[in-house]
Amino acid sequence: MLRESATGVTLAVRAQPGAKKTAITGVYGDGATAQLKISVQAPPLEGRANQALIAYLAELFSLPKNAVELVTGELSRSKVFLLRGVSTEAATAVLKVHSCTVSQ
Repeated sequence: MLRESATGVTLAVRAQPGAKKTAITGVYGDGATAQLKISVQAPPLEGRANQALIAYLAELFSLPKNAVELVTGELSRSKVFLLRGVSTEAATAVLKVHSCTVSQ
């Protein structure tokens, strides 16, 4: 789910667009292929769900929106985001606060 990179960490996400509210709903899969499951209020039209995910992750990790980049999965439910300037330890701590079991 979390992987260290040269400029921060990457976070694997499984998006569920069209939900009642944007929130973390659990973990999808397990082991090395685990993804953070996030329900997204925005519909999957014209990149709106991607923009909503970027805004949500920026708020969750206390980052400016331009520090959150969609690396892969623009048209897929499975996505990978780069969180610039965030350490693996800090990201793990944030996710633990939000009741997510994180395995690296």
